[in-house]
Amino acid sequence: MKSSVIIPIAAAGILVATTSLAYWIYQRSFVPLHGHDAHAEVAPYIPAKTHEVHLHPNAETPAVSTDLKNFKGQPVELSCANCHSTKTPNRELVDGTDLKDFHQGLTVVHGERSCLSCHDSENYDNLHLADGTSIPFSDTKRLCAQCHGPQHRDYEHGSHGGMTGYWDLSRGPRVRNTCTVCHDPHAPAYPQVMPAPFGAREPAPKHH
Repeated sequence: MKSSVIIPIAAAGILVATTSLAYWIYQRSFVPLHGHDAHAEVAPYIPAKTHEVHLHPNAETPAVSTDLKNFKGQPVELSCANCHSTKTPNRELVDGTDLKDFHQGLTVVHGERSCLSCHDSENYDNLHLADGTSIPFSDTKRLCAQCHGPQHRDYEHGSHGGMTGYWDLSRGPRVRNTCTVCHDPHAPAYPQVMPAPFGAREPAPKHH
């Protein structure tokens, strides 16, 4: 038999066999395995060991440095409440332009907020939420989340805010930044800059 006849016959045979196999696999895909409930819920994967997610050390309670030292030779610092508790809170104050003692030159570019929109006038060593709840400076992220909902949502899902460590917590821990690690709370917006061209690099410093 000539090859011109054999080749088409062989090709047809392969096509029939492939089609039959594909149909068999298709039919089997709808048949539950023996002893398996096709409608049973699949349990989520939970690794045997998961590491913790740590929050980058947040802002501590601020203090004012002095030129004094205590009996141990350590610098003496004054808390915010040391001075503010002796003054009447100014709820209209929005920056440091008119201040005489401290915070001169402090510029606030944060919507139409005043200082006391975030600082607790009852205890200047704390901040406060919109409902008046007093919170420590270490809980700043909770305060920011009240107004910056979309950013907080993205943060919770990992697409906003820097981090180091592991996405897969079964392999190791993860460290997340908090808001004030990257943003100035008094002027949180980043300045707009022109992106560098693709592949552009700063020239390496010259060594003498």
